[in-house]
Amino acid sequence: MFEDSLLESGGKLKKGNPWTTALSFLLQVGLIGVMVLIPLIYTDALPKQQLMTFLVAPPPPPPPPPPPAATPQVHIQKVVSELDNGQLRTPTAIPKKIAMIKEEEQPPSGGGVTGGVVGGVAGGSLGGVLGGVIGGIVNSAPVAVPKIQTPQRVRVSQGVSQGLLIHQVRPQYPPLARQARIQGSVILQAVISKDGTIQNLRLVSGHPMLAPAAIDAVKQWRYKPYYLNGEPVEVETQITVNFTLAGG
Repeated sequence: MFEDSLLESGGKLKKGNPWTTALSFLLQVGLIGVMVLIPLIYTDALPKQQLMTFLVAPPPPPPPPPPPAATPQVHIQKVVSELDNGQLRTPTAIPKKIAMIKEEEQPPSGGGVTGGVVGGVAGGSLGGVLGGVIGGIVNSAPVAVPKIQTPQRVRVSQGVSQGLLIHQVRPQYPPLARQARIQGSVILQAVISKDGTIQNLRLVSGHPMLAPAAIDAVKQWRYKPYYLNGEPVEVETQITVNFTLAGG
């Protein structure tokens, strides 16, 4: 028995039955055939989702990029000058089309036409009108110039009105204000009439003890008339009267 398991004793082993080998081969071929035919007969058992992925056509390739835009070509026409060092030279080519320049005819100088107007008179100015006279006087009728309306009253600054003053009366310092050492300025609003007298005099600001003396003095002041457009007008202005004690 031990000798049957050794390779050296292979020649001594018993040979197998050939019918057994043939039968085994036929069984294996039949088994393989059955395994091949079963998927062909029973198609419902196949994985449809996996088969559909195999049957879907691949997406088409992307379209090629558009060709680049053509660069516009600029044709530069070379201008050939016909001047050579300030002198005309013979042209190298004769142009196909020659433009004819027609000058306007000047009007005749005689026949009663003067300054380009038919029917003018001799000695008239250039660009005159039909039926005009010598010297360019078209119409001898005087033209009425609208008169500018002058206002009845204007407002001027204190500096302007001070320049028109021709007669000034100094105010009397009130004794009570002097004893109380009251001093300061009194501002008055006044209207200077057309003849230079003071009208509508009123107090704007100032100490009550100094204001009456200032008003009595200013009422006696006289001014030169203020003229506007050659006519005298009333002037509205302010007048300042200062009261100052000696020694401050």
